[in-house]
Amino acid sequence: MTVTSRISGFHKLPVDQRLDKIAEVAGLDAATVDLLRNTGNLPADVADRMIENTVATMTVPIGVATNVTLDGQDVLVPMATEESSVVAAVCNAALRCRDNGGFTTSSTGSLMIAQIQLVDCPDPENARIRILERREEIREICEAADPMLLKVGGGFHDVEVRIVETRGGPMVITHIIVDTQDAMGANTVNTMAENLAPHIAGWTGGRTCLRILSNLADRRLARARATWRPEDIGGESVRDGILQAYYFAEADPYRAATHNKGIMNGVSAVVLATGNDTRAVESAAHAYAAKSGQYRSLSRWEADRDGNLVGVLELPMAVGLVGGATKIHPVAQANLKILGVKRAQELARIIVAVGLAQNFAALRALATEGIQKGHMGLHAKNIAAMAGAEGDEIDRVAKALVEAGTVRVDVAETELARIRSKAE
Repeated sequence: MTVTSRISGFHKLPVDQRLDKIAEVAGLDAATVDLLRNTGNLPADVADRMIENTVATMTVPIGVATNVTLDGQDVLVPMATEESSVVAAVCNAALRCRDNGGFTTSSTGSLMIAQIQLVDCPDPENARIRILERREEIREICEAADPMLLKVGGGFHDVEVRIVETRGGPMVITHIIVDTQDAMGANTVNTMAENLAPHIAGWTGGRTCLRILSNLADRRLARARATWRPEDIGGESVRDGILQAYYFAEADPYRAATHNKGIMNGVSAVVLATGNDTRAVESAAHAYAAKSGQYRSLSRWEADRDGNLVGVLELPMAVGLVGGATKIHPVAQANLKILGVKRAQELARIIVAVGLAQNFAALRALATEGIQKGHMGLHAKNIAAMAGAEGDEIDRVAKALVEAGTVRVDVAETELARIRSKAE
């Protein structure tokens, strides 16, 4: 069968007809088509408004992290993830610091940056000052782009201008800094930047090119800290093992990449569950990890004067409660109800606390039995199902795999055959 990706008028078709067309071209069987036609708790018409060329949806498990105490209040945290052990790790980490106050959080506000690139400017230093002199005009132009934001207390905050040396010569980069309140703010700041760009070109005689937000939202930081007593985590040797693991991640980018990926396991799960932009948050976090010039650990760990383990995590966290999938996706709305948050900054602080909990759990596992024991204990059920186990067979096969210390499909198939032959 020859497959063609050229399907004229595909985007104009209704969702069901698009799926029929894909089934025809790709040779899908009826069972597969029926599976794709079931859009679950995201209606097909809503999905079709969210992205282009929609044909189906894909369900991701949502777990709820329990035991979380944050700023003196208990909170249930929905997490959307396909990775085994992530939700359980957060529950365990939160429980181990719960009696010692749980997580304390703070944030810097809801400021976003949009950048306007100016090139072909013969006098960049002069251009920089000329732009800064127009601060009040810039305010008027920006605030005219979104009067509603002004009504809820947001809007233009400040302007900064940098000269960046590049292979193409010096560029004058204008940053407009905007308080986006409870929105993530990408659409708002992009509109402001596009409206402002022609004025900057006129004021300076240069030529404006890119006009877009920066995802390095370092004016929109959220912070979390927590303290774990040695007796709650397995003793001083475990504390010291966690510190040694952190020192490694702080010094070596090869280790830091995996260390920070573990943090983002928790962060991205809450971002996704609430319909926010996982790619924006992830890119900001990893850029922030390299702000010193070397990619390092996002978290910080130390022992306090009483010998307790203290963890701190600070991240750019551009998330919102209005606009985008957060407002459209019915499950995102349901998850926000479970969280009970009223402001975007509350959500940001919860997300960073979950990232810190996830990091603690991963470091503790590495410092004790190793990461595989807990992870594979949960993963074994997936392997058992892949081997063909059904019903209570899944638990029996998974248990055997964990006890054997070998979680592989071929071993699961052998164990399943043994169980079934014994039943006969």
